[in-house]
Amino acid sequence: MKLSLFAATMLCLSGSVLSAQEVTLRMGDSLPVGHVIAETATQPWIDLVTERSEGRLKIDYYPAQQIGKAKDFLRLTQSGLVDIGYIGPSYVTEKMPLSAVAELPGASKTSCEVMRSYWSLVKEDGWLFETEYQPNGIRPLFIVALPPYQLILGSDDVTSAESLKGLKIRAAGGAQSLTLEELGMVPVRMAPPEIYDAMSRGTVDGALLAYISVDSYKLTPITKMVSNGQNFGTVVVAYSINEEKWQDLPEDIRTVFREAGDEMTDTACTEFDARETAAAESLQAEGITFAPLSEEDTAILQGANDKIAQDWAKALEDRGLPGSEALDQFSAALKKVRSQAE
Repeated sequence: MKLSLFAATMLCLSGSVLSAQEVTLRMGDSLPVGHVIAETATQPWIDLVTERSEGRLKIDYYPAQQIGKAKDFLRLTQSGLVDIGYIGPSYVTEKMPLSAVAELPGASKTSCEVMRSYWSLVKEDGWLFETEYQPNGIRPLFIVALPPYQLILGSDDVTSAESLKGLKIRAAGGAQSLTLEELGMVPVRMAPPEIYDAMSRGTVDGALLAYISVDSYKLTPITKMVSNGQNFGTVVVAYSINEEKWQDLPEDIRTVFREAGDEMTDTACTEFDARETAAAESLQAEGITFAPLSEEDTAILQGANDKIAQDWAKALEDRGLPGSEALDQFSAALKKVRSQAE
């Protein structure tokens, strides 16, 4: 009896020590210092989990490609070189093709719509978590999706949908490239920090970005025209932890991460949408032209969206992947989000 009591006491003490241990995690991304995502989501999330853990959780954050480029972070996170990595499925389409469903043009109208829908699919037990994140050995902690992307152009020569053809436009890959190709433009893949030099030199004619990203990448001085009210899709990013590292964490720290992920989805998306409205007003104040596309031109652009989605799904089905089911899953999630907002 004494031995059993001693063992039980030691077990309780070891559990207390485990729950009280300090945890330091190494986190990296490719975003420049001061980027709207870093200000609106990344740093607030770091502050939130630090506070909720009562200081036991420390995040060593390395922005601006200090550890690697955007395309590298899936590999870096899987290998454990970073504990938490900035993983954009559009940068690793060969590894995470299904997640591009949230990036397709025309589906969502706001950051909140796409973030809440995507989060429901990638969080623990979600469809994308089980079909794509878990097989890659990673687990999303929080996500980011900016408002629908617009064309950000270095000239003001666009007068119609026809005049878009042939333009070389920076895209993140994946669904964005499909969108540009369908409309006769030429997608050029590059990391966001490279856009300024490429537009300045004329290597590309412009980029697909949300308005709120224009100033983040210092593009305002070289931007002459932007599209208005269109939906060229978006890019989703999941700051994800190595699954083995996750399993090693104390349960109370995992609870902090779960709760923070839910909270940041709502607070960040609301802030993104508010900032997008303000950014549009700022661009107008700078004298940047909003492309004068007619209703007919807008219909042409919007009419391409359904075809792009179906082509995207078929291409995945041809590879033996559930592209159509991904469309159905995201559509159902989006419908639920919209019904909850009513």
